[in-house]
Amino acid sequence: MVIKLEHTCADDTLINEKVRKLPSERSISSMCQIFNALQCTTRLKILFLLLQGEMCVKEIEDALGISQSAISHSLKNLRQIDLVRVKKEGRFAVYHLADEHVETFMSMCREHVEE
Repeated sequence: MVIKLEHTCADDTLINEKVRKLPSERSISSMCQIFNALQCTTRLKILFLLLQGEMCVKEIEDALGISQSAISHSLKNLRQIDLVRVKKEGRFAVYHLADEHVETFMSMCREHVEE
């Protein structure tokens, strides 16, 4: 006679509590868009440049040595997911990081990979 013992490490109460603390589907979707955008090295470099202060497209172009159209395309993508914002100064568009959360996120990512 074989006795089958039911054993599980799953604690349903704990699992349910963790599931309740998951971000909303909307938040998860937004995070996926951010992580997807950060797969592009040009966009990451732009964010690290802007971490040091605001810049216009020409300054970013000169710093990275890539075309104005590539810079503009990357900035458009970063603006769409609200990592970067733009303000007009005369006839120039000046770009900056959207807020301190982006600054903290970029700094923490760098610290994580460089430790």
